[in-house]
This record gives sequence, structure tokens and C-alpha cells, in this order.
Amino acid sequence: MIYTVIIAILTCISLILSIIFFPKIKVFNKQINTYWLIGLLGAILMLLFGSISVKDAFNGLFSDSSINPIKILILFISMTLLSVFLDEVGFFKTLAMFATKKAKSNQKALFFILYAVVSILTIFTSNDIVILTFTPFICYFAKNTKINPIPYLVAEFVGANTWSMMLIIGNPTNIFLATSANIEFIEYLKIMFIPTLLAGICEILILYILFNKKLKEPLVCEYEEQKFNEKTSIIIGLVHLLICLVLLVISSYINIPMYLICLCCAISLVLLISVINIISKKKFSNIKNTFKRLPYELIPFVLSMFIIVLSLQKQGVTNYFSNILGEKMIIGKYGISSFLFCNIINNIPMSVLFSQIPQFTNQLQFSQAIFSTIIGSNLGAFVTPIGALAGIMFTGLVNDQDVKFSFKTFIKYGVIISIPTLAAALIGLSIVL
Repeated sequence: MIYTVIIAILTCISLILSIIFFPKIKVFNKQINTYWLIGLLGAILMLLFGSISVKDAFNGLFSDSSINPIKILILFISMTLLSVFLDEVGFFKTLAMFATKKAKSNQKALFFILYAVVSILTIFTSNDIVILTFTPFICYFAKNTKINPIPYLVAEFVGANTWSMMLIIGNPTNIFLATSANIEFIEYLKIMFIPTLLAGICEILILYILFNKKLKEPLVCEYEEQKFNEKTSIIIGLVHLLICLVLLVISSYINIPMYLICLCCAISLVLLISVINIISKKKFSNIKNTFKRLPYELIPFVLSMFIIVLSLQKQGVTNYFSNILGEKMIIGKYGISSFLFCNIINNIPMSVLFSQIPQFTNQLQFSQAIFSTIIGSNLGAFVTPIGALAGIMFTGLVNDQDVKFSFKTFIKYGVIISIPTLAAALIGLSIVL
């Protein structure tokens, strides 16, 4: 067991250090993120030191069960493809500019409109996609109107990582934890609606208190009229997303796995757009760019961390954690511990680890543990950029735009907003369960 624990701890420490000091390395003139390489190295060491056999690792990765990481990755990548395609054809940019037009020169109106747009889009797509899409827009807009981008960036980030709790597809951690516990789409929504709503209300009040003074300054806003060159593609993309969401809602009734629904919708979109491009003699740039932007590095990272957790489970470490947390005050213990663990090992490894910890025979206790962990996995992203892949992407995008948003600033706003928001969400969960 000792080797397993040492390897896991060293992997986590290396992961944190890499994100802070060397998030990317240059290999053959190409920038590569280091986080997935460290996860992969940790998994290889687990295999080399015999913490888990190759056979057990293979069986765990390809087991015919709800916790199968391959199925979860298919679901997430497929949903990401639908969202990224809509971004490629200009849907998200159009919405952003529409929000700008409606706000006119009123900073407060723009602030709340952008928060609402980000929140709604996050519910139906994914927090990562919204952050990738809106962060450059906010930075660009702030430069052109000579306003402080910090209030908008903070609101975007916390909004995306709060309202992502609402649906199972909002965050890869939701997908992993919920599917590992055999929680269906509708059941998930029924339980997470109130906690997400309370967290969102609490959060927007704190944001208003924090940035009220900064938002009183007027702005000079020049609205950029959008040309709908991809109307057909936008409509097709939205229809596929809508069909996918409807089928996910009724998946338990039609007895079709959620990952298969998402995969079929993604394949259908690619095939249909390809046929339209051929008929209209258009280039395949929208499809090619969509595939280029998919988060492929997430695949080896999730699989590697899954092997590390399987090793910990095999060596009895997860049982030890389960005994420490106990069977009392489950919502508080699992919510707070998962929230903190996000900022030690990142929310995806944390979710893989915590999916194996709850060992209750009581279904209510098991549900409390899983859903409080889901809340922690989303809101844990607020505290430091280490907390989630969304934070890593966010800080990278902000730095690329030469916006001064330091590690210290991230933590300052993150702590102020996250603690009451977490409390509101956990209180909401205790009301529902």
C-alpha cells in the first residue's frame, strides 16, 4: 500500500506544480499541456510497481458498467463536439454581441445580461465550452471600451462553474459521478435544481456587492453587426443539440444509454454538415476546426487518473477514506472535503477518487454523498486555477490577452464567492434530500 500512496501523492504534487510553474512544454515546436503527461506517468508507475496489474487496469477501463470511463469520455467528447461546432459557426459570438447591443452604455445591464447568457448556455452545453468562448470576447470587449474586465471575467467564470451543476452534461465531473452511481438524467435534475438555484442567487448577490462601484462607470460601446453566413449550420447544430437534450431526458424510458445518444447525435451532425458542404461546394473548415478544438488531452488524463484510483481502491485506500468520513453529517463532510480536494488534485481526479469512496447500504446516504460531491466538484473550481480544467484554460486565455489577473486575485475573489455559494448549495441539497 505504501508505494501506491507515495505514487498518488507525488502525482498530485507534481500536477499542482506543473499547473503553477510549467503548464506547457515545447515538443517539436508544439506547445503541449503537462497535466495529462504527469497523470499518465503516475498511472505507468502504478503498473510498474505492481499497485495494479495490467489485466485489472484493462478490465476496469473496459468493464460493462456505469463507471466505465470510456463511455463517460464518449458522452463528454460528443457533447463538446456539438457545442464547439456551434461556436465555430458563430452562434456564441452572435449571442455575446446581442447582449452587448441590449446593454447599450450601461455597465450594470451588460454585467447582468452577460451573466445570464453565460449561465443559460452553461446549463445546456458545458462550462468548459462557455469559458473557452466568452473569455476572449470579454477581454477583447474590455480593451475596446476601456473598462475593467475583472468583474466580467469573475462573473463569467463563477457563473459557468455554478450553473453547470444544473444538468448532468454541464461538467465532466457531473457525468462521471452521476453515471457511476446509476443516476438518470431526470432524477439528477430533480435533485440538483434547488441547490443550483440557491447557489446562483447567492452568487449573483455577492458579485453585485463586490463590483457595484466598478460597474457604475459608463462605457462607450460600439456594436458590431453580425453577418449570418452560417445560418443553415447554426440551425442544424441547434436542432441536434435540442434533440440530444430531449433524448437524454427520456433516456431511462427508452432504455438507450446516454453516451450512445450523444455519440449518435455528434455523428449525425458531422455527416449532415459534410453532405451540405459537398452539395454547396464549401470547404470543410467548420468540421475540421471543430475536431481540432476538441479536448483530446482529457482522454489520457481521465484514463490515467482512473487507473491511479483503481490502484488506491485495490490497495484499500478508498476504504480508509470512507471510514474517516463516516456516516454522519454526510452532505457537509462530502461537500466540503470534495471542494477542498479539487484544489489539491484537480476536480476530475477528485471525482474519480470520490466515486469509489461512498460505501453505504442506505440509498439516501449514498445519494447525499454523491450529490454533495458533485456540488464540491463544480464549486471547488472557484478557489484556485488548480481546482478544475476550466480554471487552467481560463488563466491561460486571460494571460494570452495580456489581462492582469494574478493567482492571488483569482484566490481572493474565489474564496469570497465560493464559501457562501457552497453553503447555499449544500443547504439546498439538505432540503431536497
